[in-house]
Amino acid sequence: MSNGNEHTHTHVGKDGTVYAHTHSHTEEAGHTHSHTHTHTNTKAVLNRLSRAIGHLESIKRMVEEGRDCSEVLIQLSAVKAAINNTGKVILQDHIQHCLVDAIESGDIQEIEELNKAIDRFIK
Repeated sequence: MSNGNEHTHTHVGKDGTVYAHTHSHTEEAGHTHSHTHTHTNTKAVLNRLSRAIGHLESIKRMVEEGRDCSEVLIQLSAVKAAINNTGKVILQDHIQHCLVDAIESGDIQEIEELNKAIDRFIK
């Protein structure tokens, strides 16, 4: 059995930037509730991912063409940096939006999940 409703929240950053996001809360039998978050940086993250995918495709072609290994490694390092920077954007967005709400509502599980995700991300 699922019961869903949405709540939109806004937060104002220290620099005066207004962040708005929507939570969809659903309750299922045997589960407390889950959150679906819409972040302000979703479009930027998708653009970054698309660029990284395109870059990887070009690196794949470099390998297929037998290009110099040093060139391939340099391009791979650029993609790794792009992925890490994308992760930072996602993390900042998550902290500014979801974590604030998790703390306000006392959602310890959300905080624990973020800690696990950070551990995996920085390995």
